[in-house]
Amino acid sequence: MDNRTTHFGYQEVPLEEKASRVADVFHSVAARYDLMNDLMSLGIHRVWKRLTLERSAVRRGHQVLDIAGGTGDLTLPFSRRVGPEGRVVLADINESMLRVGREKLLDRGVGGNVEYVQANAECLPFPDNAFHCITIAFGLRNVTDKESALRSMARVLKPGGRLLILEFSKPRHAMLSRVYDEYSFRMLPKMGEWVAGDPDSYRYLAESIRMHPDQETLKSMMESAGLERVEYTNLTGGIVALHRGIKL
Repeated sequence: MDNRTTHFGYQEVPLEEKASRVADVFHSVAARYDLMNDLMSLGIHRVWKRLTLERSAVRRGHQVLDIAGGTGDLTLPFSRRVGPEGRVVLADINESMLRVGREKLLDRGVGGNVEYVQANAECLPFPDNAFHCITIAFGLRNVTDKESALRSMARVLKPGGRLLILEFSKPRHAMLSRVYDEYSFRMLPKMGEWVAGDPDSYRYLAESIRMHPDQETLKSMMESAGLERVEYTNLTGGIVALHRGIKL
């Protein structure tokens, strides 16, 4: 019997339970996910994702994997960049999020160069050396075994390919950190209750951010997974960080 535990927000839970608990969160919030992102970040998440797109160096004909791609905010512009000769795979472990993303992209006219795959980041169902670029935006902190996920991502990258991780991180200044904590723990659950009828999921969001590795720790984890030239850029004072590594 496996007695190992992991964190689900601030709770300690059996290792095998975390994935199902995270799934319940995203089943609950999927329908209002885009609206809540805009409200919570005051729309700034779009700027963070635009920078991720620019740092990806994706171009026509490339193969791209958007892990935890949710409602397709990165998949949509990637599909335009790679053109009909390329391919973008929107992968998400959560069926509800994947369905919302697929409906959204189809409504916007995204066609044959996008595939939708329900997949666990820890054991990606793709061959070695398959993608020029992999992105995971605001998804890594929900993964149970982050080290396994990073190794899996490195495996399916082509030599010379890039992994970009956009994720909440640790603010660089004490005053900003205090303001951010106040906002996260007081306002986010209230917004979740008002807009999505689900304060608990947004309380988990705030807690999961605090449990995620800081900038330097994640950089070291990416290097341990076999990525080279790993660097990161702090965004909005370190509330978010964009990490990038290359498979050589």
